[in-house]
Amino acid sequence: MSTPPTGRVPSRREGFSLVELLVVVAIIGTLVGLLLPAVQAAREAARRSQCGNSLRQMGIALHTYLDGRRHFPAGYLATTSDPARDPTTFDALPGTGWGLAIAAFLEEAASTATYDSALGVAAAANGPIVSRRLATFLCPTSTGPRDAFVVLDGNGDPHASAARLGRSDYVANAGHEDPWDSPPLLDWRAVSNGPLYRNSRLRPADITDGLSKTVFIGEHSQALSQKSWAGVVAGGWSHPAEAYRGTATAENAAALVLSHSGPTAGEQGVIHVPNDPAGHPDQMYSQHPAGANTVLGDGSVRFIDAAIGRDAWKALVSVNGGEITGSGD
Repeated sequence: MSTPPTGRVPSRREGFSLVELLVVVAIIGTLVGLLLPAVQAAREAARRSQCGNSLRQMGIALHTYLDGRRHFPAGYLATTSDPARDPTTFDALPGTGWGLAIAAFLEEAASTATYDSALGVAAAANGPIVSRRLATFLCPTSTGPRDAFVVLDGNGDPHASAARLGRSDYVANAGHEDPWDSPPLLDWRAVSNGPLYRNSRLRPADITDGLSKTVFIGEHSQALSQKSWAGVVAGGWSHPAEAYRGTATAENAAALVLSHSGPTAGEQGVIHVPNDPAGHPDQMYSQHPAGANTVLGDGSVRFIDAAIGRDAWKALVSVNGGEITGSGD
């Protein structure tokens, strides 16, 4: 039998003590805690960039539409003289919104080619089109729902048309006023000073403040309220999400595609900048932590800081206020 060599002690394998293990775990936890905000910030920056890219495409589409028709699209279309119009707002067929008007220029021509404008947004025949989910109209930062929603009436019940509309995280700027909350008017031109409102047909010459200084489209997250890319249904309402029902009220159908900023005639001192915590379903609101993306009339995209001065924002949303805005506003 062989015997172990004399005078040699077998080596002993050293391991980590419990204290050492806890120190290593603590160091790893600290590093993760330091890195996680940076990773989250990088992801949000990428999402914000993707959102801005979608708006850039919309800006190009607005100008493609302008080139073909010599005017920008309407916020939405309605035959306000129709005897069957909604008595509260004078909304009526067709309800075709700015998003549907430019969809063909957003590589969605095949998706929207069979839309029948004579029948309008609420028609069952147009349902498979207006209920579609179009990625361009959805901001990746928004945590709101993505599936089509059933249009509701003012009581929160399904609208008589049973229409379902595809969602949008973007709305058009109607200016300072919200004529959809005023006594019904056949024509909004006298009260709307934004570029896109019901039956608007503005040309570049009408934007006397300058295309590069006028907001056309901005964000409104579905996490706050329902918005549609296709248009409006007369008698329908835009309802706030459940989390906001204690602080926000439903708005008339126009708010499905439009926003306003204030000040209105009855609230001269009230101006809602993007992401205003006191904002409503008919104002711009994003889930980007510091502000919201917008597209201006010249097609450029501008991120509006939530801390923007209220007078500067007031100037950016009107087409002919004559205000002077600088690059630092």
